Amino acid sequence: MKILESTRVTPSLNSPNASAPFSLPLTYSDIFWLKFHPVERLFFYPLNGLTLPRFNSEILPKLKQSLSLTLLHFLPLAGNLKWPSNSPKPIISYTPSDGVPLTVAESDADFNLLSSNGVYEAVELHPLAPELITSDDSASTIALQITLFPNTGFCVGIAAHHAVLDGKTTTMFIKSWAYICKQGNQENSSLPAELTPVLDRSVLRDPGGVDMIYLKTWLDSMGSDSDTDKKSLKILPNKGEAESLVRATVEITREDLKKLRERVLSKLPDTGKDLHLSTFVLTYAYIATCIVRSRGGNGDRDVGCGFTIDCRPLLNPPVPENYFGNCNTIKGELAKARDFLDEDGFVLGVQKGGYAEKSLQLFTVAGSPGFGVYGSDFGWGKPLKVVIVSVDKNEAVSLAESIDGSRGVEIGLALQKHEMEIFSSLFLAEVEM
Repeated sequence: MKILESTRVTPSLNSPNASAPFSLPLTYSDIFWLKFHPVERLFFYPLNGLTLPRFNSEILPKLKQSLSLTLLHFLPLAGNLKWPSNSPKPIISYTPSDGVPLTVAESDADFNLLSSNGVYEAVELHPLAPELITSDDSASTIALQITLFPNTGFCVGIAAHHAVLDGKTTTMFIKSWAYICKQGNQENSSLPAELTPVLDRSVLRDPGGVDMIYLKTWLDSMGSDSDTDKKSLKILPNKGEAESLVRATVEITREDLKKLRERVLSKLPDTGKDLHLSTFVLTYAYIATCIVRSRGGNGDRDVGCGFTIDCRPLLNPPVPENYFGNCNTIKGELAKARDFLDEDGFVLGVQKGGYAEKSLQLFTVAGSPGFGVYGSDFGWGKPLKVVIVSVDKNEAVSLAESIDGSRGVEIGLALQKHEMEIFSSLFLAEVEM
């Protein structure tokens, strides 16, 4: 990896919207995620014969200019997370001198391998993900990196502060950036309604002061008597580098989902036929079952099954789909490993997820088939692969729609090498049962 440039992209200075300070308060849903590590996504774009001169003269200028124009619609992302001394909670603060940190790099890694479904060491992706800078006093809202792979393509990486963006908002920003770039970077670039962020915080009501309850929980967990230390905006350290993990991508096709749905229905009593057997529930339960079985071990150990639920359509009144920020909650269940090790472990997983999801729209903490990440076309075609790097730091899996639009599900995961070997054999065999 060679760093070619480290810069900061500001909103287009030709617009009066970017010439005045701007601030946005955090909601209770934002503060819930205040100390969580950032979500890191990579978008791989193949471009045969891409040379450094062409990258510098064509690709990079278009990406930078369109980013500057996109930030006019997403001003909070050009700012930083701050905690003013006179504010009871952190805020997103923008000033005209602010901008998004951007790293430009060149890599000699194997583009074709990293953008494939093959197995490779998880750490190979880490240099492609930008570092989100946080300190006691300030935290970047996002960080970006554009990496050239000579003769094969380029990669766009984003690290998003979880207290500022949820998965839906992050995807909306990337799609907006891609849309403006593909349209030709007009100075008065507008966005379609579905990509225009709603910054109005009043649409997310908090009559019970939940924001301060969450904040107090974070402060109490810091273990310091110093108010200054407690107010630190540093995020929690991750569990360590994934030096011993390997990554892979697997896919559950629409036909696979049909088989899994029929299999569950054949095992359920009549009282269980009201389960909501959505694509998410079937996928999540099936992957969880394969992972637990690949790890084997003590059947008495607890297994946590958790996922996030998008609350935008569930609140009264509903929150706009293009609301900027977090609007979600976590649903979790505990089970014993032996439950998944049994013959009907997959059915148990479906039951735990199905009753929780009934009539709800669900998302995992690492993506969703509903985000449409493969629709992010900057003008050189849709991405060949979208991966979430950060799943190797929190024992998560990532979900995305199948790239071919067949309504299947793409799953990214990171496991120990021996676990991945077992998982691969289980994944292929179990779906045919």
